Amino acid sequence: MTVQKSFKRLVRTRMEKTGESYTAARAKLLAGDDGVPDAPKLATSDAEIRRRTGRGWEEWFDVLDAWGATERSHRDIAKWLAAEQLGGISALAWDAQAITHGYELTRAMRQVGEHEDGFRASVSRTIGASAHEVYAAFLAAGWDLSVRTATAPKRARFDCPDGTSRVHVVFDAKAPDRTTVALTHVRLRDAAHADAVKAQWRERLGALRERLER
Repeated sequence: MTVQKSFKRLVRTRMEKTGESYTAARAKLLAGDDGVPDAPKLATSDAEIRRRTGRGWEEWFDVLDAWGATERSHRDIAKWLAAEQLGGISALAWDAQAITHGYELTRAMRQVGEHEDGFRASVSRTIGASAHEVYAAFLAAGWDLSVRTATAPKRARFDCPDGTSRVHVVFDAKAPDRTTVALTHVRLRDAAHADAVKAQWRERLGALRERLER
């Protein structure tokens, strides 16, 4: 295999953003560290991706370089990974997407935070209330969201007033009186829009938590 050093390029991109040394930037990436908001980051740690797939990030980048992934679409890369490298098991679809997204950052094939369907904003909050209470309060909050699909009290998907973006929410019952809300707002137009939407959802979920815990 001819090693093209794509991972090194990703490390150097992070160095430019953070001022970190090569060693520090590499360690942060492999640890799955969030670091600086605008700096490159991988979907999960090197240890976790190796546990799930049998290879670490640097090995996956070399595999994709050798295959010529820079000339392929996101869909083609993910499909090839799932079928040829991950055994075609549907349960590994997340792994294929995570590896593809991480790789695309190395050659400016995609901006930091950008996905195939646009940019995303993700926020989570743990609230001292039952999943049923949190689910009902979220749907009754009056945020002009239209329910697309819902499985009470576990998850729901919504269409947004802009007619383009969508909100996906998971309500994870950690205890009878404690629930984690994991929200992802997808199909956002750019990084600035995603940042603004993320701040908005932080405020909304904070207010929801305050109201339910009062």
